[in-house]
Amino acid sequence: MSSYAEMFFDLVFGFFSLFALTKILGKTQISQITAFDFISAIVLGELIGNALFDDKIGIPHIGFVVIVWGGLMYTTEYITQRFKGSRYLLEGSPEIVIYNGKLIRDVMKKNKLDVNQLKHMLRAKDIFSMDQVEYAILEANGTVSVLRKSDYQTPTRKDMKLAAQPVQLPISLINDGEIIYDNLKERNLTEDWLLEELRKQNYKLEDIFHAEYEKGKDIQLYPIHNRNHEKWDV
Repeated sequence: MSSYAEMFFDLVFGFFSLFALTKILGKTQISQITAFDFISAIVLGELIGNALFDDKIGIPHIGFVVIVWGGLMYTTEYITQRFKGSRYLLEGSPEIVIYNGKLIRDVMKKNKLDVNQLKHMLRAKDIFSMDQVEYAILEANGTVSVLRKSDYQTPTRKDMKLAAQPVQLPISLINDGEIIYDNLKERNLTEDWLLEELRKQNYKLEDIFHAEYEKGKDIQLYPIHNRNHEKWDV
């Protein structure tokens, strides 16, 4: 029974210690933490968890771990605030993944971001077609910030008192340079039709990174486009 009591007090102490630590460090909500904050949280949680189930470790040891690790995190935060050059190393930096409506393939590859993941994040922003995006920035915390093309910014059709139009869901026909045959079949399209559409816009299959189709509109093509080692500040 005594072991349960010790675990209880250790757990309560660890909980309030971590809570106080997050208040002192001024951490934001989980969705806004950087990769460094995420790693720090995992390591600190592991240290506390191991301390709770070790009979030789008590509240003083847990307090020592929290204080030392908290001091390291606080020092890191201080360094990033005081010395701007350290922010790129410790916190990362935002990068442009869509520039002037074009997918920047090498930036996506560098950040291990594929088209499906990008489209998922865009849908979370109520954007169901990449054709609506002028710029998309992958933030240091892993989220995406979007600047829509002017045609898709407010005011909306409702604001202008225009009649509503049917809404079509775009579908991917080429992804990462490969034809998605299931999607072609679903829309009763053929590979020959797709290749002919590419030819009409003076492209070959090997030139295209991603292609998107919406009924009643021209196919939207996103050629392979690299930034050629340009540096864009965002």
